[in-house]
Amino acid sequence: MRIGLVSPYSWSYQGGVNRHVEALAEEFLGRGHDVRVLAPVDPPGRVSRVLHRATAETRELPDYLVPLGRTAGFGANGSVSNLAPFPAGGVVAPRREVRHGGFDVIHVHEPVVPLVGWNATLGARTPIVGTFHTYSTKPLPNYIANGLGARRVLNRLSARIAVSEAAAWTGRRWFGGDYTIIPNGVDVDAAPGAQSSGGGDLRILFVGRPEERKGLPILLTAFGALVEHVPCRLSVIGAEEEDVRRYLTDPSLMESIDIRGRVSGEQLWAELHEADVLCAPSLSGESFGMVLTEAFAAGTPVIASAIAGYNDVVTDGVDGLLVPPADPQRLAEELQRIYHEPERLRAMGSAARRSAQRYAWPRVADQVTEVYERAIAVPRPQTRSEKVAHWAGVRPADGQPKRPAERLPSLDPAPAQAGKRGRKVARRVGLGVAGALGVGLTVLAAQKIGVDKVVESIVRSNLTLVLVACALMAISLFFRAASWYWIARAALPSRPIRRRDVTSATMIGVLMSATLPARLGEPARALALARRTGRMRETFPVLLGTLVSQTMLNLVALAMLGVIIVSTTPLFHSGTQKIFAFSLVPLLLLVIVLLAPMLMRRNGNGRLARIGGAVHRGLIQVRAGLAVFRNPRRGALAAGAQLGAWAIQLAACWALLYALNLDGKAGIGAAAAVLFAVNVTAVVPATPSNIGVFQLAVISVLHTGFDVSTADALAYGVILQAVEIATAVALGLPALVREGLTWSDLRVQALSTAPVHLEPKPAPRDSRRGVRI
Repeated sequence: MRIGLVSPYSWSYQGGVNRHVEALAEEFLGRGHDVRVLAPVDPPGRVSRVLHRATAETRELPDYLVPLGRTAGFGANGSVSNLAPFPAGGVVAPRREVRHGGFDVIHVHEPVVPLVGWNATLGARTPIVGTFHTYSTKPLPNYIANGLGARRVLNRLSARIAVSEAAAWTGRRWFGGDYTIIPNGVDVDAAPGAQSSGGGDLRILFVGRPEERKGLPILLTAFGALVEHVPCRLSVIGAEEEDVRRYLTDPSLMESIDIRGRVSGEQLWAELHEADVLCAPSLSGESFGMVLTEAFAAGTPVIASAIAGYNDVVTDGVDGLLVPPADPQRLAEELQRIYHEPERLRAMGSAARRSAQRYAWPRVADQVTEVYERAIAVPRPQTRSEKVAHWAGVRPADGQPKRPAERLPSLDPAPAQAGKRGRKVARRVGLGVAGALGVGLTVLAAQKIGVDKVVESIVRSNLTLVLVACALMAISLFFRAASWYWIARAALPSRPIRRRDVTSATMIGVLMSATLPARLGEPARALALARRTGRMRETFPVLLGTLVSQTMLNLVALAMLGVIIVSTTPLFHSGTQKIFAFSLVPLLLLVIVLLAPMLMRRNGNGRLARIGGAVHRGLIQVRAGLAVFRNPRRGALAAGAQLGAWAIQLAACWALLYALNLDGKAGIGAAAAVLFAVNVTAVVPATPSNIGVFQLAVISVLHTGFDVSTADALAYGVILQAVEIATAVALGLPALVREGLTWSDLRVQALSTAPVHLEPKPAPRDSRRGVRI
């Protein structure tokens, strides 16, 4: 049989899918089949480093590999996918190779992944089998895929394979169809033979890229508590020293951690065999976990998160243990328990070796071959209408009745606390009520003024100047990010602060503030940057302090706006006086932050005294964020960038006055007054993005202070807020995708910094460890 295996991922940056494809190809070659693997390839060199921000692996390409072209690295969901975005490698080459390769069957891995998977599926004229490797619960990317025609493309598959129940759930939930579950295989013969190694340390192994969803921060937090009670060592494969250090709260833990980085296949097997337990604390997004079955083959039990993809592999209490995801306390407790129960650990190792037989490549290849034969046996369309239906993807090519996508219950474990769902619903209801209130205020104002007048003012605005205002708003955000970069560098001189991380965090904060009640973006951006700087428990309070530094600069900017207002117009009405008085709120908060550490000191050992001491220490860390003002150079750069951002925003507000032809009544003083008002009223959260309050503030300033009609003032407020929200979404969404973050992810980051406490236990009777079956 001539088989074409298609992978959309770069062969030069090996991951789980390519390892699966490579092993399957070699198994079929060993059986006498003619196999070709079609995959992109990135030669080592400067171009690959630029496109991926990582060095391509130097490896000899097998004879059966057909290169399709270069790829680029795309960050999403907390990981990086190396995909072919270029027409030559992503569109032309896959279609050409599958069409002219003379294959009996085409096996496309990840057929829903653009561009290689899609075009190989669309270009094939022979039976096509698709294997789904991914577990995806997020609606947006799947809705986008279906909007682009994914369901019709996948209907051209003659058979569908899923590597796990989780991957099959993804296919059924979003794309429909029937799936045969065939797991990833493992080479049980490559595992080392029986070996006994002495030593009393508990040897823990982590294998995975330093991505957020792999859960390395959770493991390091648990290990920091475990090492105080149990003699243990942690080996980390797939991450570098910098990746590990950024998550450590105690640098001395490095003495108990062995960092291996990238390793060869032989070294990975050796490490798996030497370990007492493999730890896989992934947070989500795993459809199978090949490293789990490799550990089984080496006779090593695992402790893994109880998530959808791992539940299919690990039998809790038999060949491993399952713990709640993002729970360092529980993980530390289980690690401590297995150290004190060596007989149980050895029993799980024996069971793991037996479990590995379920995933042996000969068994997996037999199941795949059966699917190939079934796909080849499917009758081909004969009539013209059948061929058109097949080409258009409106008729399933597998010959089965059409099975549409269906809503399925989540495979993820239910929250441990019953009240979480209620709180989540309450938050959503609260946000909905606040948003409705803001929109209601705006609608009420429009009705009172006259909706037709407001709409007329918006329609006659100059679109070119509105776009200029959008561009200026976007530029101002980059200036704010530059200011925060210099402030953070001064506050954390020994931590790895990178400009792109600061910029991403800034955009995420702006997006959160634009879509949630005002100022919630501030802690969000501090959290987003803290996860990149390491030792989050220590750096997060300091980064909160850097926001205080920016607040000080913002107060200076507000004062300068006040000067512009007073010097350019004689108007100083009562409404403006109230807004000026309201601007004292951030000043009051700043004074509290500066003076509270001197007033709050721990006095005694009672509960209130301990709480007061903890608050005092936190405020000291927050005050460390003001260090930039002790450095003239960095202080000047930070101040210049922040004030420059305000100046650019002022220009954007002024451009919008011209866009609505209001420059005759309202000039630079009016733009300054609007910018002053909308920023001051945003200090106290009211509605998402302060909708309603924002417009009322603009009307108060322009109508009462500058004799602009209420219709034009409201139109100006609507357009100005639309510009701010559009800018926030345009810059914030890509940053959010790059970081792979959601609010729940930020919560997990906070959990990974939570303290873990273990109770000491008596030493085990039998300290001989490491016996492998």
